[in-house]
Amino acid sequence: MLCAHCLTRMPAFDRVYAPLLYAPPVDHATQALKFHGDLRAAQWLADWLDRHLPAIPTPNLVIPVPLHPTRIRARGYNQALEIARPLTRARGWTLAPDIAHRHRATRAQSELDAEARRRNLKGAFHICGAVDDARVLIVDDVVTTAATASSLAAALRAAGAAEVMVVAAARTPHADSRRRVSATPGIPAPGRR
Repeated sequence: MLCAHCLTRMPAFDRVYAPLLYAPPVDHATQALKFHGDLRAAQWLADWLDRHLPAIPTPNLVIPVPLHPTRIRARGYNQALEIARPLTRARGWTLAPDIAHRHRATRAQSELDAEARRRNLKGAFHICGAVDDARVLIVDDVVTTAATASSLAAALRAAGAAEVMVVAAARTPHADSRRRVSATPGIPAPGRR
């Protein structure tokens, strides 16, 4: 199923798996990871993904969305990599965090609207490893407009990737959704089972 936006502007990736809504407790976990250094939240999100992802084709490479070096220095880690590490261990997939680089610093996507997000990321990623004919899986924390994933997927395609899939821990509800989402049913809060 495609959203209305994707029907008018197809993304560069083949499919996206984002099983959780960006709503409590998932939004709290992603914010704790991204902005407060709570690496336990990455493990929780990866565990949940491992349990609830559908059967997907085994990727040749798993690439976490790279951060620019200045952002990594400021934050101290890459939240997508912190989710990807336990997920790839659990699934037996090959983690390849050094194949893709963000060689241009960009504004924080959360500050921008959909069109500005796409412009912000144009040409931001560089592929410096072999991806010829590979099935690549991109890992990110949250998918909002899919601009980040699509920009990275476009760079991977240009470098020769045959298939690009995306896994994100959460997706934001569509702006046109009529009902307010206040929780993700059946999902225990981090640290609870």
